[in-house]
Amino acid sequence: MSERMNLQDVLRDYGVPLATLNVTASHDDCLRLRERLMAIRSVSQGNDQGYLEVACTFYIDVHDIDRYLSGELPNLAEIYTFPEDVKTHTEE
Repeated sequence: MSERMNLQDVLRDYGVPLATLNVTASHDDCLRLRERLMAIRSVSQGNDQGYLEVACTFYIDVHDIDRYLSGELPNLAEIYTFPEDVKTHTEE
């Protein structure tokens, strides 16, 4: 199970974020993702847990999906960005 940081934890540990990005999904998208994650658990006889990893590294597991679908969570995840995360890119 993943551990979600709340905004108070983020403020205490990292400071004030530049922006907060909320990750949401449709009910059908959640069910499809949940099905794939549960398949990983089934194939491994419960030894592995499936999770979704994105390049910016946040995790969404079955427990998060269930809590989101039940209305307990307002989103699937929050991504906090900070000024030092802003980079420049020069076109070649």
